[in-house]
Amino acid sequence: MRRREILTAGAVATTMAAAAPAAAAPGRGGGPKKPPGNGRAKPPGLAKKDNLAFAAGNTLKIGCAVAGGGHHTDQDYPDPFTSDEPYREVLAAEFTSLSAENQMKWDHLRPAPDVYAFEDADAIMDFAEANGQVVRGHTLMWHNQNPAWLVGGDYSPEQLREILKDHITTVVSRYAGRMQQWDVVNEIFDDDAQLRLEGNIWFRELGTEIIADCFRWAHEADPEALLFFNDYNVDGINPKSDAYYTLIQDLLADGVPIHGFSTQGHLSIRYGFPGDLAENLQRFADLGLQTAITELDVRMDLPEGGEPTQAQLEQQADYYRRVTEAALAVDGCDSLTLWGVLDKYSWVPGTFPGEGAATVLWDDFTRKPAYFAVQDALAEASGRAGHPALRR
Repeated sequence: MRRREILTAGAVATTMAAAAPAAAAPGRGGGPKKPPGNGRAKPPGLAKKDNLAFAAGNTLKIGCAVAGGGHHTDQDYPDPFTSDEPYREVLAAEFTSLSAENQMKWDHLRPAPDVYAFEDADAIMDFAEANGQVVRGHTLMWHNQNPAWLVGGDYSPEQLREILKDHITTVVSRYAGRMQQWDVVNEIFDDDAQLRLEGNIWFRELGTEIIADCFRWAHEADPEALLFFNDYNVDGINPKSDAYYTLIQDLLADGVPIHGFSTQGHLSIRYGFPGDLAENLQRFADLGLQTAITELDVRMDLPEGGEPTQAQLEQQADYYRRVTEAALAVDGCDSLTLWGVLDKYSWVPGTFPGEGAATVLWDDFTRKPAYFAVQDALAEASGRAGHPALRR
């Protein structure tokens, strides 16, 4: 491969981006909150401890995905993380952990074969450190959001292996000692619990042995970071999570440095709640692994006009509370991350037409019942329930 050019902060920006209702939890206040105004109101609770971070205490890291890249590049607003100051204030005040929504994915970091565009990823790392937060890296090996030069390139298996090794080594080394966790291998099983042997370029060209290599390369680059498998629809005990359970046991037996298993937690109230979530995470914890919920949101089918009903908001709040309680119930589940905090920056409407309102805040920063459901569950676990700093 030719010499790489590494773009850092201030350099040229990246050019490529690529059920039946459960018992409802009570909301706070009267009828349903209305969708947003202009989104520029001052976020509540920034000058005091009325936030999720304070409610969580030392029970776990409460995190949020940082909006940017990906689908955001097609929207009529500027980059959220760099342009929306009230949003940045929410990220700083409410959370103790951050994840890059898209800024550390291949199509964002690798605009060309010999270029690493680290500017946006560096900005998230620096912001987190300035605010005393940890960071989850997302993601090192995935079948999706790969750059065109990679998927359309005429590379031999040997060249592809070297490209992948170079990427993992370069990216993980850059943040060595600063990154708490990495999603090393992401979404390798399809919805039928089969490995993506054709749809994943790395499996198709290099075989499934590359899984172990990815973990070993990442561990060599940063021995301190916790290394995770990550996927969706593995919340409960089902064929897909069973497939991970079997695979991870085999890899651990071979000495592969795997430290964690995480379920994303993309839920919808049109489906039943995964009531065995805690049991599922516990069986991975019993293997000696850390566990995490990494991408929690709860979407809904929006009525005509786009405004959720009070019943929908209460069911959503119930789901958020039960996920939070499940995470808190599992020893070694030390990280719960919301996949966004404002609806206007959510990936849901663009991916699931007709669905939305999946986050815990309205766009004017007022709080949905879901916010209070998470806050209450965290406060109960940390012993801060009823604390005067938590607004009622």
